[in-house]
Amino acid sequence: MSLDWEYFVSLFFLPALWKACVTVITISTLSWFIGLVLGFLVASAKMSESRWLSVPAKGYIWFFRSVPLLVVLVFVYNLPQLFPVTQPVLGVPYLAGLFSLVITEAAYMAEIHRSGLMSVSKGQREAGKALNIGALGIQRLIVIPQAIRISMPSLINEYITIIKLSSLVSAISLPELLQTGQRLYSQNFMVLETLLAVAVYYVAIVTVFGAVLQWIERKIDVTRIEAQTLDDQQCAELREKAVMPITDKPELQGFGRPPALQLKCLQKAYGNHEVLKDISLNIAAGEVVSIIGPSGSGKTTLIRTLNTLESLDKGEVILFGEGFIEGPEKRSNKDAQQKIKRIGMVFQSFNLFPHKTILENIMLAPKYHNASDENLNVSRAVYLLDRVGLLAHAYKYPHQLSGGQQQRVAIARTLALSPDIILFDEPTSALDPEMVGEVLKVIQDLAKEGMTLIIVTHEMDFALSVSDRVVMMENGVVQVDLPPSSIRAARNPSHSLIRMREFMGITKLGVI
Repeated sequence: MSLDWEYFVSLFFLPALWKACVTVITISTLSWFIGLVLGFLVASAKMSESRWLSVPAKGYIWFFRSVPLLVVLVFVYNLPQLFPVTQPVLGVPYLAGLFSLVITEAAYMAEIHRSGLMSVSKGQREAGKALNIGALGIQRLIVIPQAIRISMPSLINEYITIIKLSSLVSAISLPELLQTGQRLYSQNFMVLETLLAVAVYYVAIVTVFGAVLQWIERKIDVTRIEAQTLDDQQCAELREKAVMPITDKPELQGFGRPPALQLKCLQKAYGNHEVLKDISLNIAAGEVVSIIGPSGSGKTTLIRTLNTLESLDKGEVILFGEGFIEGPEKRSNKDAQQKIKRIGMVFQSFNLFPHKTILENIMLAPKYHNASDENLNVSRAVYLLDRVGLLAHAYKYPHQLSGGQQQRVAIARTLALSPDIILFDEPTSALDPEMVGEVLKVIQDLAKEGMTLIIVTHEMDFALSVSDRVVMMENGVVQVDLPPSSIRAARNPSHSLIRMREFMGITKLGVI
């Protein structure tokens, strides 16, 4: 017995098979896309802290991953017998098949999305929050683009799976490829030729649409983009567009002005471990305060409470004489949100957005807050990028920069919202020694311009040279709060000051 190749070839010109092919493509693509959206919602619900959302989402995923698709198809198609009102929709084989595929695939898509969402680091969300971007904005602009890029290979694989699963809708008399082929070989008994042609149709669909999705995957994969360094002429042309950010802010410094920050009896504990124990500090506008101390002393927790990245158990933070944070809950009114914008944050691990270029990183927050039109946002971002010496790298992505360069971009991104206060969380600890200097130079320039800076640092020489005051924390309390001159030259130092000198590696005569 041999194959009838002439008949096999004729099947590729048969309108019934092409029509069935279109059915497979449309039902698979719609199921994938709708399942993609629904699956994201289910994944978000499952990851929610609310049990009213997470428990039903977990139940949905468990159920539809347990029940075979064929059972779902038959049940949904016969559902109008129980609920006649569904007959106009579920009585149609195509719509019943689409509905069955969507609700089943959404359960699988949810787990794919959840893996992508979980892979986006906590620091990315914190960076968005520090830029005063709302929860939905963080999801839309920061988390989802990164999660989709990470999940894309699995999502493409799921699309291919749906194409193959679409053959099961033949059970409810939908004339897709497999059922059309079965009807043909039941008439002429050319089983092998017909099934071989059906297989070729499926392979063609998977190949073409898989290639399209893989092209999309490559387009959103920024790691494939070649680094682009601008030459001097290109930098000069870009520099011509630069506009210095202008802010209409009241005078913050001077006699009679309130402190930039007043910290009153701040307390914070994780379980039974007290991290902050009754911290009280006043920081004047334009003052540079360095916070030092051994690991675990509460330094980072302290500055994270100042822009609501950590909640307070007790105490109050007053910003420029106005109530800001009080008690265990941060204030959520619109006025408080505007106040958060006045406090910028530079993180130890940079937390740049990897799916955005350097220029886009700086523009993201002003664009979100509608601070100005697009052209002005670009001009101001160019100015800030030039200010930190990285204009030539404007169109690079964060992974294409060194650690020191990334930290300088992070500073420029923070400056884009024109904050009155900037918090630095050990800005040089993740850098090689050779890169530390370039970051410290930018911070020194900000200090000279009168910016209010609060710096958690292990760079003792830097703290002594740039700070108006150095605060040492240990065991969750402030042990010493003195200007550098007093730290070096104080006579008859207290036990706490002696401990501070030892920690900093200095003596009465100066740095060892």
